[in-house]
Amino acid sequence: MLAAENLTLTRGGKPVVASLSAALTPGTITAIVGPNGAGKSSLLLGLAGLLDPAAGSVMLDGQALAALPPRTRAQAIGYLPQTPDIAWDVAVENLVALGRLPWRDRGTAAVEAALGALTLEPLRNRPVSQLSGGERARVLLARVLAGEPRWILADEPLAALDLAHQLSLIAHFKACAHVEQGGGGQGVVVVLHDLAIAMNHADRVLVLKDGRLIADGPPETALAADVIAQGWGVAARWLGDAGERALVAGKV
Repeated sequence: MLAAENLTLTRGGKPVVASLSAALTPGTITAIVGPNGAGKSSLLLGLAGLLDPAAGSVMLDGQALAALPPRTRAQAIGYLPQTPDIAWDVAVENLVALGRLPWRDRGTAAVEAALGALTLEPLRNRPVSQLSGGERARVLLARVLAGEPRWILADEPLAALDLAHQLSLIAHFKACAHVEQGGGGQGVVVVLHDLAIAMNHADRVLVLKDGRLIADGPPETALAADVIAQGWGVAARWLGDAGERALVAGKV
């Protein structure tokens, strides 16, 4: 379990997450949503152990995340930032293999699985400088997957992808979390702006506004019309059946 307990985070001396508590369970996909500036990315940084709490704590399987050795944290949690940097112009395969650093092994099977999951085999020998934005995003996520973490934390992983690759990635996240619907898989936590994707594909949704948690639960309740009005200031209604819902929104 990955849990925030009365977590308060600050950036630049300003509070960005305030007294937030949430216990996340493996084998599920949790979407973090909210308007711009709500604290979504900061919360993900805190859960990854990359932003020290100003108050409260983050716990991993009952242990304080801050007290764990960096290598242990890196083995357990794979984090994909919203705008990752690539320091070296290496081949795709070599960049993906860097995901094995916490384990200090080559992890050939894991690297191959990550390349296959994101359909990167044809690009394996291409320098990353020659990739499109969407291709680069897939490679960076493959690096996270190659580390085989128990938790995958991704900040807007769908933003640079076309529709086909978005659907493919969502399917892969579901496979990681649900293990063919048997449960017991990895914990997947994603920051999203597309509420329809959260509604149709997440198991649980956390809704943030001004650094505070205003809704937490299954998509049908966490993304109900009254919550959307409170969080985004728009009138909204859902159309369609479960798993295929579309959002219609307008000004309140």
